[in-house]
Amino acid sequence: MNPPDLGDLLFLPRDASAHPPALATGYRSSLLRSPRQALVAIEAPLVAPRFRREDLGPLDHDLLRNSSQGGLPIGERLIVHGFVRDEQGRPVPNALIEVWQANAGGRYRHQRDQYLAPLDPNFGGCGRVMTDASGHYFFRTLRPGAYPWPNHRAEWRPAHIHFSLNGEGWAQRLVTQMYFEGDPLIARCPIVHSIADEDQIRGLIAQADPGADEAMDSRAYRWDITLRGRRATRFEAPGAHP
Repeated sequence: MNPPDLGDLLFLPRDASAHPPALATGYRSSLLRSPRQALVAIEAPLVAPRFRREDLGPLDHDLLRNSSQGGLPIGERLIVHGFVRDEQGRPVPNALIEVWQANAGGRYRHQRDQYLAPLDPNFGGCGRVMTDASGHYFFRTLRPGAYPWPNHRAEWRPAHIHFSLNGEGWAQRLVTQMYFEGDPLIARCPIVHSIADEDQIRGLIAQADPGADEAMDSRAYRWDITLRGRRATRFEAPGAHP
């Protein structure tokens, strides 16, 4: 019997210095939520929960229809797609991706969101999808609006979609945010710029993909995600604002 290939069994160690600090002075919430004591390392299992495609509903991937009350939501219709791979470029199949976002006016369907933009009765703002054998994912949604938030002054968060991923092991657990190419608010966002590496910031920005547009229907954006390792998409800072 051949010895196991450790590259297939183990995840590369995470470089903690490359991730956003828990305490970022420009991001006010981190002043309240960052740990005051040193973190304690624990030994986590390598194997993560397994999810089944049959557990997903037929419209879970379609945020344009999965909360419809008889109509369609207002806003620019989008397709978001891409590939989930590991740090060695291998596809991560059967990864569960959960997404949530504000509506076109910049408001979340959440009781604590009191922004004066109206709620859309036909948009719930959440969905989920699983990657296929090649690591590809695809969902439909609308472009979320920017919204004000009480950081240090009158600031606005750029349009973004929240992502939660469960891969093949606990080491591939990722919660992060996807932004949109060309949004001028990205350069002003203290959450984004808690990441010091400009290449990693660019890795959080989805690129327009006109070749995947649907005529007279939806624009497409592509966002590829890398789980764990030196090329990994950066984790959201602890305690991040919705």
